[in-house]
Amino acid sequence: MSKKEKNETQFRTSIGGQALIEGILMRGPTKQSIVVRKPDGELETKLEEPKFLRERYKICNLPIIRGSIVFIESMVYGVKALTYSASFLPEEEQEEPSKFDKWIEKKFGMEKAEKFIIGFAVFLGICLSVGLFILLPTLLAGFVSSLTDSAVVHNLTEGFIRIVIFLLYMVFCTRMAELKQVFRYHGAEHKTIFCYEKGLELTVENVRKQSRFHPRCGTSFLFVVMIISILVFSLVRWENVWIRMGLRLLLLPIVVGISYEIQRWVGAHDNWLSTILTAPGKALQRLTTAEPDDGMIECAIEALKLVIPEQKGQDAW
Repeated sequence: MSKKEKNETQFRTSIGGQALIEGILMRGPTKQSIVVRKPDGELETKLEEPKFLRERYKICNLPIIRGSIVFIESMVYGVKALTYSASFLPEEEQEEPSKFDKWIEKKFGMEKAEKFIIGFAVFLGICLSVGLFILLPTLLAGFVSSLTDSAVVHNLTEGFIRIVIFLLYMVFCTRMAELKQVFRYHGAEHKTIFCYEKGLELTVENVRKQSRFHPRCGTSFLFVVMIISILVFSLVRWENVWIRMGLRLLLLPIVVGISYEIQRWVGAHDNWLSTILTAPGKALQRLTTAEPDDGMIECAIEALKLVIPEQKGQDAW
């Protein structure tokens, strides 16, 4: 790496984002912005100052513990942002509220109903992820127990099944027409953050030149979770498949916590080991990101500008 390239990439921001429906969520050290492209072409912006648990309680910022806290909070704010961005869709594209949604709104009022629905959506999302990527592989690998007594073979089989299910899920998502625009906004988010980290002016032209494959992406984090789960789960052996599934659930916060710490370390270093660790995640981003158009880049730039702290370096990784 040349001296010039090293200087360009030495700053790493803690600002991260999420692609929405025709929009971008950007989260800085103190502020969070949502920018959505409305059907009339105008940008709608929303700026918030969320209070995270790790800022209020010191225990929530301890290594390993903070991983699960950050993951859950990211899901909560992510679902809120998705709901907000979906509200700008043309009426004919918006889903009709279900009878259950209407009952909740009538029973508890608009504000409480929204909180309940978002909480329920986060709960279902976590259940789906845990069931699909953690419990199902454990259940399927249980059939191997009748073929061999080798714990090594059993754990490797379970890990292999877990990764295959994860990859198939990713491929399935790329086939959904509704997500193709989201993946392009995802690419715009990565490109914009790269541009900012290099100290370049945030213009459409400068952003367009950047890579859409970022080492600190949530996709990379999920893949790290898959790998770490293989290592951690291999430490616990139990013949009964149901007990084994229960132990997987108990160990899951540790898996997420270790994965988060690895992601933090990788994001702060640029060497042969970090390159190896980020390679699978970057490869997966070929599925979860796509090249954005200029309008999407404008959206990402506006979202990023809103959360850049006034004090230079406050958002350093």
